[in-house]
Parts: sequence; structure tokens; C-alpha cells
Amino acid sequence: MVTVLGAGSWGTALAIVLADNGHHVRLWGQRQEQIDEINEKHTNEKYLPNIHLPKAIVGYVDLARALEGVETVVLAVPTKAIRDVLQRVRTCAKQPITIVSVSKGIEPDTNKRISEIIEEEMPAHLLRDVVVLSGPSHAEEVSLRHPTTVTVSSQNMEAAERIQDLFMNHQYFRVYTNPDLIGVEIGGALKNIIALAAGITDGLGYGDNAKAALMTRGLAEMARLGSRLGANPLTFAGLTGIGDLIVTCTSVHSRNWRAGNLLGKGHALDDVLANMGMVVEGVRTTKAAYQLAKKMNVDMPITNALYDVLFNGKDVRRAVDSLMARGKTSELEDLANISL
Repeated sequence: MVTVLGAGSWGTALAIVLADNGHHVRLWGQRQEQIDEINEKHTNEKYLPNIHLPKAIVGYVDLARALEGVETVVLAVPTKAIRDVLQRVRTCAKQPITIVSVSKGIEPDTNKRISEIIEEEMPAHLLRDVVVLSGPSHAEEVSLRHPTTVTVSSQNMEAAERIQDLFMNHQYFRVYTNPDLIGVEIGGALKNIIALAAGITDGLGYGDNAKAALMTRGLAEMARLGSRLGANPLTFAGLTGIGDLIVTCTSVHSRNWRAGNLLGKGHALDDVLANMGMVVEGVRTTKAAYQLAKKMNVDMPITNALYDVLFNGKDVRRAVDSLMARGKTSELEDLANISL
């Protein structure tokens, strides 16, 4: 028995994987009409249109009932809701649980990774382990059983291996382990910033040259900040770095890319967010990464430019012009500054 908290597209897609692997899955959401649809029609049309859900997935709105007797909980809510949900979990949980974080972001102002938030909010006697699952994985494609590979990480690698076994599906969902928890979380969070910027360049009509440059230099920014925080730079060459960067910057499934694309076409940020229908994690993460970069004295020009667009109202074309007008640098010398 596994409980998935969050009945959006990603939580529902992972519930499908778990059900396909023979597990009974409790899928918790807060809207009664959505949970009724899941239980009566075995669909979740708002988030995964035209997908039939396995009958092993049962929806719950009562959090206490959803957690009863469960040892593994998948946390699949937006980052801005994580503290609130965890505060509710700790009042309902009756036994120690392993929490699997599958959201991608950094909290503004505190600049904490999600695993750190979980450890802060959950009492030690109720938290067995924290495991992070991340990688290039659109929910829409997972729900169609298209081949997907992800990574799990934890401070306790035995726990990571248990979650690897829980999710591994030899037909379409392959799971790797990586002991670099910081790198896995930072890569998964920061790629959303670059995806927003990639959407902007596409919205401006700048083409493949600009996007290739943006992704490459964005990856350098990710590795530069990540390594300063203690991550292994090699992690950013893997699934939760370049893998997630590719899929999020190049696909119409990516809500961060879609939001950036609308910004590049001249739409106002508030209008974009209001019309998306789903959370755009890259906006909050841009603020957090900007703060972190200042605090850690790490050069992140793409992040800085996007911050000015999102929070200071800078024109997107002027932001691109300012990136192109930066002083001369050496690529290899710049890459050498990534701490090994």
C-alpha cells in the first residue's frame, strides 16, 4: 500500500506506475468532485485527458484515512503547498513513514531544498527516511507508458534502493540511484528556470541557435551553483541535470516552457500564470535561485536576467540584449570554476 499526496498530473501518473507494479495506491486530493471521478470513472480528465486509471488506484479526500497503515508516502504537491500539507500529515500520521519527494523547486527566502523542508516540518519519530525522485519525465508520457528514466536519491541509500524497487517497471519506467541528494534536487529545480528562458527565446522567434546556447550556458549555471552548495558536478551531466534540462526546454508538455513562450510573445506574467491552469514552478524557483546566487556569490547571468523579467518588469528583448552584451570570457576557464 502506497499513498500519493497530490492528484495532479504527476501524482496521478506515478500512481499509475505503482498500480502497474502491483501496488494498491491511495491517491489523495482536496476536491471531492475530482476524487469521485477517480473512483467512479477511473479518470482524471483535467490533468490526464483520455487516460484510464487502474482500479488499484483509489481516491481519498480524508487525509487521515489516506495515511492509515501506510509506510510510504509520495509527496506530489506544488512546492508552495508542501509546508501546509506536511503540517497536516504530521497531525494524521500514526507511524513512521518514508516520504518520497517528487516535486521540483527551491523555497524562496529560506532557500531550502524540498528534502530540507520535509525534515524541518516532520517530527523525527514520524519520519523514517526522505527519498527524492527526479529526472526527465513528463506526466503525460508516463501515463501513456512511454519509456522513461528517472533517478532516486537519499541520505540513506538503502531507502533509495527500496524506492527504486517500488517504482521500477521493466516495460517503461526505469529507475537509477544517485547518492548526490543535493545535486539531484538542485538540478531538478534549476532546470525550470532555464526552461522558462528557453520558452521566452522561442516566443521571441530566436530559433535553435539561441536555445542551444541558452541550454548549454544554463547547464553551466546549474552546475556552478550546485557545486558551491556541495553537489557533485557530474550529477548535472546525468538524468537530473542535462536529461531534465533537455526534456523541459524542448517540449510543449513543459508548463515552464509554455509559460516562457507566452512571455516571449508579449503576454503579462500575471495573465500567463492565471491561464496556465497548473503551477509554473520555475517562477518561484527563479526568485530562490537569484537569492541563493547572491548569498553564495555565484555568477548566474541567465537567472539574473530572468529575475529582472519576472520581478522587475524588464522587457524580454532588453534582457536578451543584456546577456549578449556581457564582457568577453573564456568558456573553458568558466567551466573550470565549477568546483570538483
